[in-house]
Amino acid sequence: MALRQPITTVGLIDDYCLSYRQVFEDVRLYECFKFLHVGMLSPLARKTLPEIAKITGLKDGQSLHHFLRDAAWKIEQLRAIRVHLIRAQIGSRPISLCIDATGDVKKGSATDYVARQYIGNLGKTENGIVSVNAYAVLDGITYPLLFKIYKPKSRLKATDESKTKPQLAVEIVHAVQAMGLVIERVLADSLDGETWKFIRTLETLKLPYIVAIRSNHGVLMPTGQRVRYHRWRAYDQPLADHPTQRRYIREIIFGTRCSVRYYQITKGSTDNPDKADSWFIMTNLTGNISLSVGSQYTLRTWIEMDLPQCPHKSRFVDAEEPSCFGLTSLIPLVA
Repeated sequence: MALRQPITTVGLIDDYCLSYRQVFEDVRLYECFKFLHVGMLSPLARKTLPEIAKITGLKDGQSLHHFLRDAAWKIEQLRAIRVHLIRAQIGSRPISLCIDATGDVKKGSATDYVARQYIGNLGKTENGIVSVNAYAVLDGITYPLLFKIYKPKSRLKATDESKTKPQLAVEIVHAVQAMGLVIERVLADSLDGETWKFIRTLETLKLPYIVAIRSNHGVLMPTGQRVRYHRWRAYDQPLADHPTQRRYIREIIFGTRCSVRYYQITKGSTDNPDKADSWFIMTNLTGNISLSVGSQYTLRTWIEMDLPQCPHKSRFVDAEEPSCFGLTSLIPLVA
């Protein structure tokens, strides 16, 4: 008896998911794989399994739940295919590697590693789950590469190892290098920028970087040296789907300028940079970068504020079991 053909969904999703067909022996599992893609790219406010089931014509979310929890398929195979597709798309062109710790609010504690903790993209402490993510940015396109779930000490299992978010970021940098991608620059927030081991890793790997630092970042200076603030310089920051913004940047020199340089950059349009909110960044980029380093760093803030590009910015599918987090590796190449 010939195997029946899988149910068709959306042309774009069907074409993309075809690359993963070999992973699923059962056509029903392959259909669930496609249905979840439809749900992730849909305008659903809450991308729960029951809601995804409704918009894809399923009776309920049980088949999707079985797919995530009990079905016979391996997330490692999916990740390998996705990475292969991304590498084929990018080729040898250099990327901006953006490291971003982000999270989602979750009720209760049924899902593994949910705890009351600081969620950076919300800017406050909430009950939720946090992950450290790596994105490649190239020619205005963002490619999701890798992620690692942060495990709060209060939720560790006997077999778990306690790791900080910067430690996870270090592991991700090594993993991305092992993928064979050419890294033009690494962009990270102040959590990583203020972590000596993370910066040391980038310098050991000879990777250019731009990282955020705190406004009170400490730098050792010889006795008698002083901190100098250069004059503000204006530059125009192009924004997708928004008018260009006039921003300002100035270099801060601690004693004598060295290979690591420091800058203050205003956020948003302003006519008075001295009173505007600012980012403080640290970089080992060389050359005349005064008017370009701000735009380069903005790639990371765009990731933080506007990703994922799916409606309503939902990162995880609600489910009772931790296996749902494997779904992050199913995010299509177009996401």
